[in-house]
Amino acid sequence: MSLDKEELARLVAGDIPPGAYVNLGIGQPTTIARFLEPESCVVLHTENGMLGMGDVVPADEADWDLTNAGKQPVTELPGAAYFHHADSFAMMRGGHLDVCVMGAFQVSAAGDLANWHTGAPDAIPAVGGAMDLAVGAKEVWVMMTLFTKQGQAKLVPECTYPLTGKACVTRVYTELATFHLGPSGVQVAQTFGITFDELASRLDVPLSKV
Repeated sequence: MSLDKEELARLVAGDIPPGAYVNLGIGQPTTIARFLEPESCVVLHTENGMLGMGDVVPADEADWDLTNAGKQPVTELPGAAYFHHADSFAMMRGGHLDVCVMGAFQVSAAGDLANWHTGAPDAIPAVGGAMDLAVGAKEVWVMMTLFTKQGQAKLVPECTYPLTGKACVTRVYTELATFHLGPSGVQVAQTFGITFDELASRLDVPLSKV
């Protein structure tokens, strides 16, 4: 069976190194927070100015002075710190984040990332801090569905949407498979409910096994 969203979030959370400083992008990546074990000592960063962010909470439990970059109410963990927006971006641009996990419209075989605009005339561009994270984080991971609702692959030979960053993505997590991207090309680390050969037949990028 393919992974559901919670199973995928749990998988990503388990791969984050203990003690890492991590930024979780808006949307699906925010669900990773609920699966981080306290003993992992992972520190979550949000670009609107907080270290030590906890999980998203229901609106009736919210302190609306505590939100993530997607304006969702969150908790603060012991030792949390707050700072100016400019300082937050300095952390992102200065290479102080170990991992960022973002969503994507497309990822190329070379690790190019397109996640801020589809290029459609009626689409609203929303790059936020994605460009800064793409070039500043030590590791850029993508968490996305492998195919669009129309069945088009989102892991592609070359991105056709406007780029967020070039050759920045090192891992891609999807409901059907996880991929490592790098000098060896696109490597399949795990598959879920699909065989390697079936996966290769549905993608236009050369695949190998980790």
